Amino acid sequence: MTISPSTLVRSTLALLLAGLLEACGGGGVVTSGGVTLRALPTEFTTRNAVAYSPYRSANRDTETITTAMIKQDLDLLVAGNFKLLRLFDSSDAAAKQTLQVIKDNSMDIKVQLGIWVASGNETATQADIARGVVLANTYRDIVLAVSVGNECMVNWSFNPVTTTKMAGYLGQVRSAITQPVTTDDNYAFFASAPTEILKAIDFVALHTYSILDTVHDPGSWDWQQATVAASARAAAMMDASIAKAIKDHDAARTYLDRIGYTFLPIVIGETGWKAVVTGGEIYRAHPVNQKMYFDRLATWKASAGAPKNIFYFEAFDEPWKGGDDGWGLFNVSRKARYVVQSLYPSTFWEPGTYTAANALYYIPTGVNAAVTANRYTIYAELTTTGEAHPSETLIWNAWQNGTTAGAVESSASAAEGTKSTQITPIPLSWGWGMTRSFQLASEDLSNFQATGSLNFSVKTTYSGKIEVGFLTGTAANTSLYDVYIAIGPGEYGYVNDGAWHPVSIPISAITPHGAMAFGMTDPSKAKLDLKIVTNPFVLADRYGVTGKATSANITTPIFIDNIYWAK
Repeated sequence: MTISPSTLVRSTLALLLAGLLEACGGGGVVTSGGVTLRALPTEFTTRNAVAYSPYRSANRDTETITTAMIKQDLDLLVAGNFKLLRLFDSSDAAAKQTLQVIKDNSMDIKVQLGIWVASGNETATQADIARGVVLANTYRDIVLAVSVGNECMVNWSFNPVTTTKMAGYLGQVRSAITQPVTTDDNYAFFASAPTEILKAIDFVALHTYSILDTVHDPGSWDWQQATVAASARAAAMMDASIAKAIKDHDAARTYLDRIGYTFLPIVIGETGWKAVVTGGEIYRAHPVNQKMYFDRLATWKASAGAPKNIFYFEAFDEPWKGGDDGWGLFNVSRKARYVVQSLYPSTFWEPGTYTAANALYYIPTGVNAAVTANRYTIYAELTTTGEAHPSETLIWNAWQNGTTAGAVESSASAAEGTKSTQITPIPLSWGWGMTRSFQLASEDLSNFQATGSLNFSVKTTYSGKIEVGFLTGTAANTSLYDVYIAIGPGEYGYVNDGAWHPVSIPISAITPHGAMAFGMTDPSKAKLDLKIVTNPFVLADRYGVTGKATSANITTPIFIDNIYWAK
């Protein structure tokens, strides 16, 4: 291997000055290609850091962000001692308003400003670069660092930019401002990053997401911990999750050191754990598990060899992200989740009481024996002799992180007993969905497959067809399978005249309509399996299936009661 003179000089300087650079946070004296590395300010490495975006609606492109909204958010973050924010772009709506709110209110907040790089759109990229340069210089006392681009160079990027182009953008920005400059990207990129990028940045901003790897790269670490006793499995999973994050960091650190970049500091630009399942993270995403990950991050940050700082992703939920929502320290209503409730009065907490015992962990499928009763009751007040009940308490759970419908128990009307559940659609452009589902368990309902039926009572004036059915499989085993049938007035007893009507649909009539669930990729796994029913009742309206126009926006309530399987 031939070593260039410039590389040899840079490597030699790195070895001589490593101790000095460690003391000042990295940067400040090492020169490469005539550029002096800029040190990270002490405030950048010592403040509690969190990613922040102000968006609250299901469509960020049409949402109006106000300074009052931003002020409310920042007051909450300051109260919890989160005083270093990562912004993702230099837009007027989000970035400029946030910086102005900080300045106008003399808030003790510092910022890593973002500049959005849009693949294939040079006009948009240059416009954000221009805005970012102005903001970095105008708010120089607030903006401590600037990041150009977000996950643009890792091989799976959805917004791909070549390293040569990115190096040019980095140089363009760096020459126009005084702050340290970086680009945020996945650990896999920085574990083999070309020198044209490393020479253009003052620090590495590395992303690591152990929980997402369980979905997209399930063999990368043992999240299931199936050999550990159930009583200790949640803790074992969360210990392993931090071990995976540390491994990701260390892969980049080892690579950088090996090629002579020992002086280049690493910051975790994004990491987090979901509080709710939005993208198939069953057995993993939960408020208690989120806190377990957050607490373990703090322990790692305080240890030897840790990154210079860790930006937690993220401050608040953002419904527009759909399956990538649910990371927030606060939900979208600005209510503190369990992870940070110790920092706020209880009036600021979201509903729900948790202890460490509520943490989720993997439960192998097939642990429940097949239901042999002739009736399996999902939702009813009155009892029936010989009926079976779910092995775990079921919950109402709307699609899209609970955003597409609401479920409220109502005493206004009932088909049996004194109460029913009112389902109120909150549709997106494609429709809505609501499930009666397990959080952890599944049920073996295979004995209902040949001669069974799905039964419920309904009262509504909802227009047109609705979808009814169930879901089998688990996200953990990438085997989720939707089993829904669209029914219209007059079919299987369904009538939408505003009175109560019993509906009975043979399971054999529903199963031919089954399909591999969203996000599943392997048809050999994602197929009908009544031994693993994880959502025994689903009510939905996907407009493309029921024949309605896009954005039909039908919000008519549907009352549901007396839900059961029978044979």
